[in-house]
Amino acid sequence: MGVAAAPTADIAVTGLGVLSPAGLTPDANWAGLCRGRSLAAYDAELAGLPVDFCCRVPDFDARAELGERWARRTDRFSQFALVAARRAVADAGLDPQTWQGERVGVVLGVGSNSLTSYPAEFAQLHDGRPDRVSPLALPRSVPNMAAGEVAMDLGACGPGFTTASACASGTTALGVARDLLRSGACDVVLAGGSESGCCRMSATCFARLRALSRRCAEPELASRPFDAERDGFVLGEGAAVLVMERYATARARRARVRALLRGYGATSDAHHPIAPLPDGSGAARAIRAALRDAGCAPRDIGQVNAHGTSTRLNDAAEAVALTRVFDQGPPPVTAPKSVIGHALGAAGALEAAFTILSLEHQTIPPTANFGHQDGDHKLDVVSGSPRRTPMSAAISCSFGFGGHNAVLVFTTE
Repeated sequence: MGVAAAPTADIAVTGLGVLSPAGLTPDANWAGLCRGRSLAAYDAELAGLPVDFCCRVPDFDARAELGERWARRTDRFSQFALVAARRAVADAGLDPQTWQGERVGVVLGVGSNSLTSYPAEFAQLHDGRPDRVSPLALPRSVPNMAAGEVAMDLGACGPGFTTASACASGTTALGVARDLLRSGACDVVLAGGSESGCCRMSATCFARLRALSRRCAEPELASRPFDAERDGFVLGEGAAVLVMERYATARARRARVRALLRGYGATSDAHHPIAPLPDGSGAARAIRAALRDAGCAPRDIGQVNAHGTSTRLNDAAEAVALTRVFDQGPPPVTAPKSVIGHALGAAGALEAAFTILSLEHQTIPPTANFGHQDGDHKLDVVSGSPRRTPMSAAISCSFGFGGHNAVLVFTTE
């Protein structure tokens, strides 16, 4: 049974802005994913730490992109969001000078406040120099400022806020944006996520949790989702912003519809601060909820864009969840974190964008560094090279600390 034709309640994605370690445009990201090679590398800013490598966004010049004033007053995660939002709006063919700003919302997922600039400010306080703490320290660093700065830059005067569900934050933002559009509260929502977690404090904290891979001698082999030899994730960063509109509105203005957001499901494990339910039941409930919301059966799904962190517990729980839902065998699985690392609060938004690109190209990009699974995992993990696959629907999964599970279903128009 195929996916039903799009009703007017469906939500169209009409613009993409994507910044990741694979590049600064959707095309560059797609090419990087299809090469199937990890972008992890030694990072001098992490020198001396137990884990001294990560995946950084390359060639990002905030001053060139935003000008001196914006670059000085914003932190890196807000800078990513601003650039991604501008590019998404341009991709959608919208003009902020002419749109009805009070009908435009902004919902961005951010996993935490910025840990990039705060340590320097804390050092001033520790050294007894409170007068040297920057007056911009707070407004530059609090999580909501990514959405706030985007709204100010583009004149988006509708609902604007931040979702924080750890590594599911970006996916949650897209689900909330979908609800704003369905309710009629907005006509356009700029939604996604942004994070700049490649800093000494984040690397230290995650290393202390034993969540990061320790393959410092071979960082390019470190991120290996679903592989039997995985030992932790690799820090990444970036942003993705999607322009979302009601399908009928997009068609009326003859916009290019890149994909439809047909379903969203969210659950909580209510189990442990950082570990998922081993039986995958919380994640499985989120997947089933998204499928019900989309009006799709498991057999309609042509691809799973997995959360796939490369940690032992999370990958095992996700594999179990997928086999629970897809009892005839899960569709082909890809895990982009193998290439770009884990962008934390931005990961779900980035992977939503990648799922859309995959539907557009009718191709599933490979999972880097995948050799063989644990004996009890039975996933069809795409590896080695991209796989051409006719498909009309795909799911994107995100699971975060605190037991937050969020899943999206995208379809072709």
